[in-house]
Amino acid sequence: MELDMNLYSESVRRASNHLKRRRLDSSLFPFKTPSKCISCTVSMYITPFGVPLISKSSGCSCSCMNLEPYKVYTMGRSPKDCDFLFRDCRISKIQCQFFFDLWKKKICLSDGVFMGFGGNCGSRARASLNGVFLNGVRVGKGEVVEICAGDEISLGCSKGGGCATGIPMGFRVTNVEYSEMIAENGEVIAKANALLNLLRGIKSNDDPVKCIRKRVILDRIYFETPSVGDGTVSEKDISPCEAPEASFQTGMISNGRCGVSSLEHMQKETASWGLGVGKERVGVGLVPPPGKMFCLNQLQFIDQSSSERVVSLPELLHPVESIVRLFIASFTSDVPWFLSYCGIPPHLHVTIACHNSERCWSSSADKRTSIPYPDFPNLMVVYPQFPEVISFGKGRKKFGIGCHHPKLFLVQREDSLRVVITSANLVPGQWHRVTNTVWWQDFPRLNSPDYLSFFPQQPEDGDHDSRYDFSSQLAGFIASLLVDVPSQSHWVLELAKYDFKGAMALLLTSIPGVYSHWIPLVSKPQYLLVGGQHMPVSHCVKSLGSVEASVAGLSYIFHTSADSNGTRLKKLATILQKCKRNMYGLTEVVLRRDSKIPADANAISILVSNPEEILSSDCVQIGFLPREVAKWVAPLSDAGLFAFSAYINPDETLASALEGSNKKVQLHLYVFQGPCFSSISNITRTEHVSGVCLLVRALRRYFGLWRLHEVLGQHTWPEHLETDFVFGCSSVGSINAQFLAAFSAAAGKRSSRYYESEESDPDWGCWTASQEIRNPSIKVIFPSAERVKSSKNGILASRRILCFSEKTWQRLKGVGILHDAVPCPSHRDGFPMHVKVARRRFQSKSNASSSFGWVYCGSHNFSSAAWGHPLFAEVNNNLRSNPSLGSKLHICNYEVGVIFVVPPTNDAIETKQLDDIVLPFVVPPPMYKPTDRPATPQAMREALAQLSEAEKCVIESSEHCGEALMEEMPNEDEDEATLEAASNAYVEEEKEDEKAYADCLWRQIDSS
Repeated sequence: MELDMNLYSESVRRASNHLKRRRLDSSLFPFKTPSKCISCTVSMYITPFGVPLISKSSGCSCSCMNLEPYKVYTMGRSPKDCDFLFRDCRISKIQCQFFFDLWKKKICLSDGVFMGFGGNCGSRARASLNGVFLNGVRVGKGEVVEICAGDEISLGCSKGGGCATGIPMGFRVTNVEYSEMIAENGEVIAKANALLNLLRGIKSNDDPVKCIRKRVILDRIYFETPSVGDGTVSEKDISPCEAPEASFQTGMISNGRCGVSSLEHMQKETASWGLGVGKERVGVGLVPPPGKMFCLNQLQFIDQSSSERVVSLPELLHPVESIVRLFIASFTSDVPWFLSYCGIPPHLHVTIACHNSERCWSSSADKRTSIPYPDFPNLMVVYPQFPEVISFGKGRKKFGIGCHHPKLFLVQREDSLRVVITSANLVPGQWHRVTNTVWWQDFPRLNSPDYLSFFPQQPEDGDHDSRYDFSSQLAGFIASLLVDVPSQSHWVLELAKYDFKGAMALLLTSIPGVYSHWIPLVSKPQYLLVGGQHMPVSHCVKSLGSVEASVAGLSYIFHTSADSNGTRLKKLATILQKCKRNMYGLTEVVLRRDSKIPADANAISILVSNPEEILSSDCVQIGFLPREVAKWVAPLSDAGLFAFSAYINPDETLASALEGSNKKVQLHLYVFQGPCFSSISNITRTEHVSGVCLLVRALRRYFGLWRLHEVLGQHTWPEHLETDFVFGCSSVGSINAQFLAAFSAAAGKRSSRYYESEESDPDWGCWTASQEIRNPSIKVIFPSAERVKSSKNGILASRRILCFSEKTWQRLKGVGILHDAVPCPSHRDGFPMHVKVARRRFQSKSNASSSFGWVYCGSHNFSSAAWGHPLFAEVNNNLRSNPSLGSKLHICNYEVGVIFVVPPTNDAIETKQLDDIVLPFVVPPPMYKPTDRPATPQAMREALAQLSEAEKCVIESSEHCGEALMEEMPNEDEDEATLEAASNAYVEEEKEDEKAYADCLWRQIDSS
């Protein structure tokens, strides 16, 4: 903790924590000579909280308000007096007013009616009965404040939750746009609008005559030319609710008169309102990292407990000025809100990885990136690819279950790198109105880059060494998100500049794919591909890891048409019979560069060499490295940065050659330090930088359940001392006894000794599905429907972030593992929880105050899509593992989280207590009562049906207006049977493009 504090204090400047308000001159008249030819309008985009905002002119719900300069707009519940209506009895007839000050380029807001006019009238302001709140702070009587993008305006209640009713009122300003045009009658229109403002003020004044006498002469007033519609003075010349049409491809918005960038004025106003949001009103200052625990996000509308550690998004990024680069991964993203709320400067390099069901499944790399905001030319949005192996059908014809679901920030500064892992997406509702977990740590910069930190510890290395564990996991995860975006590959190399050895938590990630267990390197290889040629190994080389690849083109060369008399096949069989096999049944093969093949300068051939003729050319070529592997192996080996060796299973290879099938033949590719490894920091060529990124991504690591088992399997957890084992989340997948057993087994749980005969079973003691059925191991914490209905924020606040299928509820109904989610601390009760937290706790028998175990927090929900679906098949006995965890693991989602481990120790040794980590829900959690049920979509629909017609209308209108709390993936509720069938039915076949690539290489070799 002391190290983190020092790092932070060296790299940030303290900001004032005094709450500041943007108070404005309340004059409704301009004070400077305008341009008589240029007019301007402003479009204010909004998202209502709950009760919809209705435009009087159109009669429809409103998401964009087009405002003329110096024209007062009234908001309230009176159709007669108001331009915008909230049809709710809690709203005053006239709740507030606002107008656009063209000269200052500001939108102004007052509680009640504007009465000041520069103070000349001397009358009192007429305020609403229950107040107007800007970002939770009440607008004072007679006060005029500025509205900016990112602001939240609450009406009638500072908590934004609708107080007693649970239906919030107000809106959030998502963006502010200006457009200009030439207008001949602009001066006349401006005078007319100003005159209307003057008359309204006089009419509502306590002493109209006195106010008239004190007014300045109209002819002496200088007007700023406003925007006009058709040149008339009608209040309906521009529909305040008519939203301009947007173009997704260009990021431009047209209002029919003038095309303007969607963020055209953001750069100009960053200093005035972007940073103001993050510093002046939020009070950004020094927030030290939490160390070996997490904290919660700061909710906007509640008073935080003095003992509760909370953090806001601007505080995590403060000071923005010192950020060199910023990387963000999220499921959903409101990028304009983020840029304005956190005051991101337009020049900053920002990479945002997010989910898009179409783009993430696209095979085109161009469709998986975009630069959507012209005013932020260094901001790139990336859509990480889902591999074909998890799709339901060949060639991506049917998308599988998959979500890019992590919530991660990398904040790079010159002297440190901040890693932030949270459960909140990059949307305002998640950070302001929903409880989420946040963990972060600052890692210091090294004197020189350490590229060995990219590589996971190998099984043959012996005892577990955690020095490179965090950095290896992080580098692999970032590389997986940017694997086919060469322009962003530098992010991986940047990680080598920072020291992760002091990590306070262990990183756990999930990456989509189907994974097998590692086969360790048991002996020094005979051949290495390095420096563009294969050579015998004459010196000791350091192993860096292994990659699962395949042999491309095997079916071509041994097909009947190419080998009609079977000569090649017989020779292959003879040589394979002579080859030595290691304890895993693998035989080494030779990799040879074939750079002179015209079809691909990166081509690498795979040959089986006669072990009795090592120095001769007696060998048989069986195929090539696939193009996607060769494109990084070739440049990295040619440059001497890395060396490679390869192994195959001879039986599998010969069977495939005999059958002539397209079944993929597995190739185990091992990676070693090359003679020029130390010069990685000097590489500049794109193929080398991108190649390192591709290599780091391809290295075998454990993910999901297997990673959980890797971390927690290092310790022996005493079952008889367990006090609780819980998992609280916002989404529960289609879980069954098999998944529950797999998760518990990965967490280190062992079975009880039911029968003595089990001791002779090699799997004795392993926690299995049969044990899970007899003795459920884990408590699943999920809010009950009744708790959601009775919360002060109502059903709407939770409807879009909770996912629990009725089918799963019926399956788990009688098991007794479901428990209600009661927020902790208590002042968060009534606010939805979006946390994903697991804990297994043990209590020392000899020391009642000593607790140990582990806690997880991050993005993983309780589903096999997130943690992985174990697959079962016959495997080599030497690779035998926990039977509940399977021989393969099928993962659908991108996820990231951290684990805090407090291992069992001698009671005499004082250690950190697990109880120091405070959970965001009450433990032990209350079990569901017989009448309880989880807040499934069906349960919430039934609850909605019981509401009054007025309440239904409000909720339906709110959803139509786009209440931006939708977060969870619609397909997280996967059908377990469908997933299992698809996983087990999948046969690894050679892809058509790989086959065509290899066939082309074979033909060019034959013709040479």
